[in-house]
Amino acid sequence: MRFLSLEKLINLHDGYRREFKVDHHRLLLLQQEGERYVVEAHCPHLEHPLLEARIESGELLCPLHGYRFSLQTGRVLASTREECRPLRTWPVAYEGADVGVVWDV
Repeated sequence: MRFLSLEKLINLHDGYRREFKVDHHRLLLLQQEGERYVVEAHCPHLEHPLLEARIESGELLCPLHGYRFSLQTGRVLASTREECRPLRTWPVAYEGADVGVVWDV
C-alpha cells in the first residue's frame, strides 16, 4: 500500500471536483460542505461521468438516470431502472499538505 497524492489541501474548497486517472481507475475527488470524498468517477450503471452530478444531503445524483449514491459508503439509495452495484469509494488520506488515497488496488 502507498499514499497516492491527488491534490494540495490549499486548493480544496466547497464545490471542488476533479477527476484523476490512476492505473485503469478513474477517481473523483470532491469537497462538499467541508467534507472530502473520493469516489469512482463514472456511474456503475452505464458509466456516465459523475463530474457534473448534483450533490444533495450527502447523496450523489447521477445526471443520466437519477441513481442516488451515498457519498460516504457508495450504497445505492435510489434507482430508476435496473439494479446497479454500489459506487466504489476510497477513504480520504492526508500526508503533509496533500490529500489523496492509500492505494492498494
